[in-house]
Amino acid sequence: MTQRASDAGEVQWLSWEEQEAWRAVAMLMLALPSRLDAQLESDSGLTVFEYIVLSFLSMSPEDTTRMSELARVSSSSLSRLSNVAKRMEGRGWLTRFPDPEDGRFTLARLTAQGRHIVEAAAPGHVATVRKLVIDPLTTGHVRALAEVGRRLRPGLDLEPVPGPTDDVS
Repeated sequence: MTQRASDAGEVQWLSWEEQEAWRAVAMLMLALPSRLDAQLESDSGLTVFEYIVLSFLSMSPEDTTRMSELARVSSSSLSRLSNVAKRMEGRGWLTRFPDPEDGRFTLARLTAQGRHIVEAAAPGHVATVRKLVIDPLTTGHVRALAEVGRRLRPGLDLEPVPGPTDDVS
């Protein structure tokens, strides 16, 4: 029998099925980033973190977004992002400048060189994501995985990603 939490603070232990699900997620959280990093580093000299930053900028209006937003979408502290952005800026991949609408914020903008880097890295990265995550799944599994991700995002303080059946009006 599963022990449930009470107002007194008792632990709500995981059932066998819940433990199995958690272990599967935990193993993915540990294994997937290192495999993605290895591919990107080998093919493009990028880390997953750098790729996520460049990719997000490439999909942002005018290739520009606030550093605080980049930190949020990359699940990073602003301090870590600033250190990485400084290195990327030194490589000519992005520029940073005060937000003209609110000088308290800093904007990051993808450069032409940064766009070239992320576009060159994308095919290998997508092939690896396909090989490791998408191809082993059926279409139904992919839909279920997307739904699981949408349901978990709010608890991680991430904005939900609209799904095909979500009302986005």
